[in-house]
Amino acid sequence: MTKPAMVISAAAVALLVVAVALVVRPGNDPVAAQQPAPVVGASAGPAVARLGNQQVTPEELQALLAAVPPQTREQLRGNREALERWIRSRLAEKAVLEQADAQGWAQRPDVARQTRAATEQIVFRDYLRSVSQVPADYPSAAELQQAYDAGKANWQTPALYRVSQIFLGVNEPQNLEAVRKQAAELSKKAQASPAEFAALAKEFSQDRLTAERGGDTGLQPLQQLVPEVRGAVARLKVGAVSDPVQSGAGFHVIKLTEQQPARTTTLDELRDQLTQALRAQRQEQIAQAYLDGMLNTATLSIDGAELNKVLEEKL
Repeated sequence: MTKPAMVISAAAVALLVVAVALVVRPGNDPVAAQQPAPVVGASAGPAVARLGNQQVTPEELQALLAAVPPQTREQLRGNREALERWIRSRLAEKAVLEQADAQGWAQRPDVARQTRAATEQIVFRDYLRSVSQVPADYPSAAELQQAYDAGKANWQTPALYRVSQIFLGVNEPQNLEAVRKQAAELSKKAQASPAEFAALAKEFSQDRLTAERGGDTGLQPLQQLVPEVRGAVARLKVGAVSDPVQSGAGFHVIKLTEQQPARTTTLDELRDQLTQALRAQRQEQIAQAYLDGMLNTATLSIDGAELNKVLEEKL
């Protein structure tokens, strides 16, 4: 447990990446990629923002919000600064595209070639998706159970520990002993009266995020804890308070408030995730079978001599 005490989960990291990609680099996000080329003299209809001839419409902003997961959507709705930054970036992008369009940039041979290649890929992926639809009733209950049983060794949830802490940071080497002494005093108080731990954490812990929750860092596996804290937690019984634990960031006084043993995740808990994975796998299989079928509808021939010529040419 460093400051902050809890390690950010992979899901939280992924969420942050999506949000940053959407609001900072709109030109590369899925929504922006679907926007039509700018039109000179855009209509004077409702607009969220305007820049010269360009505008961001309510529909465009709604498309942005609809393209992200619900949790990200709510975060974006509450982050006015981030949304306005995306709007400004989108307007700047449209202004640049307007200039390029005025100069006939889309007709340049290299740009036209890339446009054709991109269009082909979009059409290819969209059409292939349309001919590889998975039946609505797949997977069946039996198929879902079979997949769950086959991968049961992978459905293990590790033991989880709910830990509370009082964290005292060491900002200067000369303060080390003073902080150690304070941590020892707080540890003794908490060990004498474990029920007062939350109040002590709120008053003294320098990790303000967890201090507001009485030091609670949430349920997490040992692997997410700082090694020094990990060892102390593994030795504690539920309700017990540790002696001060020193890490690279400072001192931690730890209380183990809950422990859940390792267990196998149930099928009900995995049902949605497993169903999505099986449907994605089946769609890939159907698509591959379709492609293989296309190759089998006519005689395929490869001219080895011509292939060698291309490979031998220096680009």
